[in-house]
Amino acid sequence: MENVNIGVIGGSGLYQMAGLMNVEEVEIDTPFGKPSDTITIGTLYDHKVAFLPRHGRGHFLTPGEVPYRANIYAMKTLGVKYLISVNACGSLKEGFAPGHIVVPDQLIDFTKGKRVNSFFKKGLVAHVGVAEPFSSELSNAVAQYVQDAGGTVHQNANFITIEGPRFSTKGESHLFRQWGMEIIGMTTSPEAFLAREAEMAYACMAHVTDYDVWHESEEPVTVEMVIKILLQNTTIAQEAIRLMVKSYENWATEMPAHHALKDALITDPSKIPSQLLEDLQPIVGKYYA
Repeated sequence: MENVNIGVIGGSGLYQMAGLMNVEEVEIDTPFGKPSDTITIGTLYDHKVAFLPRHGRGHFLTPGEVPYRANIYAMKTLGVKYLISVNACGSLKEGFAPGHIVVPDQLIDFTKGKRVNSFFKKGLVAHVGVAEPFSSELSNAVAQYVQDAGGTVHQNANFITIEGPRFSTKGESHLFRQWGMEIIGMTTSPEAFLAREAEMAYACMAHVTDYDVWHESEEPVTVEMVIKILLQNTTIAQEAIRLMVKSYENWATEMPAHHALKDALITDPSKIPSQLLEDLQPIVGKYYA
């Protein structure tokens, strides 16, 4: 199959956009199990785009159950270089109102350590730099095309990932605000870190659905609120992605994230188990040829 350079992980309806042609469903097995669902691949403006519903069609996976490694690995095997995450978030800042879209630049992992957050394990060690966890180049492009699609967009925000699946207590919400967090969600960690290990440029299009539970004059977050805003914003997300693909040559360059493992791998090749090296070949193969 021809390389699919652009990948989108988000809701199951994102690929139902005008102009998407030659649509096919692809099942991929990985050394880390199956991805959340089959991957939908279509052609848009002569570019192949892969779409994967993070929670599965019908939303049956909790944030902690999402097979993050399998999802990222599957995208890597397709050839994805630019990965766009589309997700819901709560706002911890007055100016980030429901319906707005935030493209964050920083990520704080406040999950409980239950999620496997690396492809690397005993036998192959890598210390990957994530001082800037999102690709600034891809983030700038996402923000530009969200704006062009008619969305109200904010750049540069601290995004905290909590374990879920429950929402925050008021005490937690106020604490996160004191820490300087600006948006809150349940799935961006470890997804962003795995994408970095897989040397994909990764950016987040976070749709504000609510004010979490801290706001005194707004209702606390509910599932109904989240679904309502996401349905409203699906058109904006689709249009932004469509515009990005249409303008691919204007922004799709070689980015630092594409060489994230260059100085990160530390294990002597003779010490790496052959099966592990085979499993991770799509990720580390160019360094252990």
